[in-house]
Amino acid sequence: MFEDRIKKLRKSMELRGLDAVLVIGDPNRNYLSGFTGDESFSIITEEKALFITDSRYTQQAKNEVKDYEVLEYKGAFPDFFSDTIKKLNVKKVGFEDNVVSYNLFSQFSSKTEAELIPMGGIIEEIRLIKDEGEIKSIRNAASIADKAFSHMLKFIKAGMSEKEIGLELEFTMKKLGAKDLSFPSIVASGVRSSLPHGKATDKIVEKGDFLTLDFGCIFEEYCSDMTRTVAIGEPNDKLKEIYNVVLKAQEDVLKFIKPALNTKDVDSVARDYITKKGYGSYFGHGLGHGVGREIHEAPRLSPMSDVVLKEGMIVTDEPGIYIPNFGGVRIEDLVLVTKDGCEALSKSPKNLIRLGM
Repeated sequence: MFEDRIKKLRKSMELRGLDAVLVIGDPNRNYLSGFTGDESFSIITEEKALFITDSRYTQQAKNEVKDYEVLEYKGAFPDFFSDTIKKLNVKKVGFEDNVVSYNLFSQFSSKTEAELIPMGGIIEEIRLIKDEGEIKSIRNAASIADKAFSHMLKFIKAGMSEKEIGLELEFTMKKLGAKDLSFPSIVASGVRSSLPHGKATDKIVEKGDFLTLDFGCIFEEYCSDMTRTVAIGEPNDKLKEIYNVVLKAQEDVLKFIKPALNTKDVDSVARDYITKKGYGSYFGHGLGHGVGREIHEAPRLSPMSDVVLKEGMIVTDEPGIYIPNFGGVRIEDLVLVTKDGCEALSKSPKNLIRLGM
């Protein structure tokens, strides 16, 4: 598996005229190596794959990384990098320009005679298409989120604080086998549900509130992401109206997604419907994003995105309407692009659920 990923990287290196690449970012390095730790480095050439770490992680790396030569460095890594590049006799080294700071770049460039070349997202391009193992891990992460949501439907009651609900949600996912949260859970109720990224507060959830839960977990290094909006008691007619608009837009997208479609066109399915219903100005973010080792990765589904969907990509479908000082709704599924269409990996119900009735 990792050997195949390295082969794909080497092909991209050849096309870009790179003799070697330096991989520092945790998601990229671990994707290419199988390492589960951090603060380590990889140097990959046409002939060699070197995994470089310090004494804290040497044994872990030897246990986890099978397709590399594991090296331990002492002192400053830029000095070790310079010596290694010299021994490898490479002239052009690609680096992750979205990861390496200017300060770190300056340290590297001052130590080596090799040319350091920004390599853009060539590793992220390989990561766009998930293999069977990745899909299985993401599917399991989504299943944990579904089970946690089912538990929360029995747990949530009027009178609880958003923080209390958020803590129970986190505890439940970890109890079900999650390594960690994909991101800090969004728990927003009442007028705060109009905040797309409303973190849990001490606000008490009240009868008549909409409660938005946007959450996910990490399983075997892969993320899940799901949003559900529920009612506490009976919501007013306006809240029910915007819920039904968002639900229709979200489900229309699921019927539309398939390989060869442009991501901006997928976004427009939901955006055009919400606009038609008079709420276009209240849907201010993109329809979705890729999910994998990171909670937000390529491709983006937005009016400004221009990526063609392919089988094996995993994206979110999450339209929303957010009316300031009133309330909001978001409904989100994690979606796998299949050969002929798509599969929603999030299985939780999307009909308007009223709790405490």
